Amino acid sequence: MTGLGIRAFRGWKTLALLLAGLALIGLLVSPAMAQVGIPTVDIKVGSATNPQEVSKGLQILVLLTVLTLAPAILVMGTAFTRIVIVLSLVRQAIGTPQLPPSQVIIGLSLILTFFVMSPTIDQINTQAFQPYLKGQMPQDEALTKAMVPVRTFMFKQTAPKDLELFMGLAKLKKPKNRGDVPTYVLLPAFTISELKTAFQLGFIIFLPFLIIDMVVSSVLVSMGMMFLPPATIALPFKLVLFVLVDGWHLISQSLVTGFG
Repeated sequence: MTGLGIRAFRGWKTLALLLAGLALIGLLVSPAMAQVGIPTVDIKVGSATNPQEVSKGLQILVLLTVLTLAPAILVMGTAFTRIVIVLSLVRQAIGTPQLPPSQVIIGLSLILTFFVMSPTIDQINTQAFQPYLKGQMPQDEALTKAMVPVRTFMFKQTAPKDLELFMGLAKLKKPKNRGDVPTYVLLPAFTISELKTAFQLGFIIFLPFLIIDMVVSSVLVSMGMMFLPPATIALPFKLVLFVLVDGWHLISQSLVTGFG
């Protein structure tokens, strides 16, 4: 197995453990119960007799809400947005809107995302998830420490002007350090920065294929073949160019190294 495959596999395994742990947060009464197995959840409607029962009910409600939003958080808070947009633009630039299929594009995007995010996932697992399972830190502290690597990753990819935009929209003072920036401000700033970077990469990728289309169109017009679709003639040349330069290798390398 290649290094990419090993790191992708480790990313899948670690992420599965993290999601399983998040599903149990709020449902585990004590760390020792983690050794028993999957706990049962008894949901019933009735009047609460003490504040503790209300607190537990709210915790379960918040947990279910977070799990519902987990896919959106995974998409918008990681490298997935940039990668899937660039790969989709590559497919459009080549001129084969159905090939590779969308399932392959999304699957490759997820694999590259786990590869890019594997250092961050490892930090979350080491600094927050494992200590929490071992009972070495409370739930609140574990969640706070788990956010540190994620915020560090987002700060590295966020443009300062995008961060200033949402700080201004939130009517917050200029932060003295990164810790003063709330996560709800950092997340949209990170997202639009990723969108901008993705379209910049897509424009660069489009240029060589656009030149091929222009050359083919000019040749067909000069030969009087104005009714012959240029895209049909240009497609084989674009495919040959993409294969000769090993396009998937170059694009994957550019995407991964672009995250530093």
